[in-house]
Amino acid sequence: MIEYKNRTYREHLQKERWYSFTVAYKETDLWIGIDQASFQESIPTFTESRIRTLREYMDAYLQNDPDYATSLVSYEAQPGAPTIFQEMSEVARKSGIGPMSAVAGAVASRIGQEIKEKYGVREIIVENGGDIYADIQENIDIAVFAGPSPLSEKVGFTLWADHAPLGICTSSGTVGPSLSFGKADAVMIICKNCALADTYATAFANEIKTTDDIAPCIEKIGKTKDILAAICIKDDKIGIHGIFDLKLFHSKL
Repeated sequence: MIEYKNRTYREHLQKERWYSFTVAYKETDLWIGIDQASFQESIPTFTESRIRTLREYMDAYLQNDPDYATSLVSYEAQPGAPTIFQEMSEVARKSGIGPMSAVAGAVASRIGQEIKEKYGVREIIVENGGDIYADIQENIDIAVFAGPSPLSEKVGFTLWADHAPLGICTSSGTVGPSLSFGKADAVMIICKNCALADTYATAFANEIKTTDDIAPCIEKIGKTKDILAAICIKDDKIGIHGIFDLKLFHSKL
């Protein structure tokens, strides 16, 4: 499996629209974009503080409930667990896989919401390992990073601002360190709930091992009411579903 540690897929997000910065703590590595007019100098420091606090809560809980971290099927958080674990368990019940499949999306949305609540920013994007929380006021184009596929960063969606906030999450069996039982180059799932998009992306990526699996996977996605849009890529084949306009990118962004 290829691991893109330098996260080159972030380059297409760094437009003039955003004041961007990165914050990393332990395994958490976030790229955050805030509209230029809303940015305040204290936001990066606040963000790092909130990530450290959140990770401390999460790590402490997982020490007391280690099965939560390793379960590959639905698993209920213990009574009194931090709300982020309760949310992850709730969305993973819908996908039918382990709750840690939602962790990147859950963290991205939590941090994005806390920044907006604290600073009242107009627009914010939080990207966490390829999973994106987007609270936007203007439409935005998002490309799919699909590693070795010739379609990587060549296709995507124009996301409509009137549907925000949105979770745009991508899972792969050929790129990155995350556990996947499939061989998809990319499965992008878009939902209103970022944690839900994350767990669905993992679940459907698990189902794609060859290009023949794309069509039945898209059919199942189409029957899943919480999914607004999806792109599945394996090698040079693609499946598309959803409400947003398809966007073609003619060169690497």
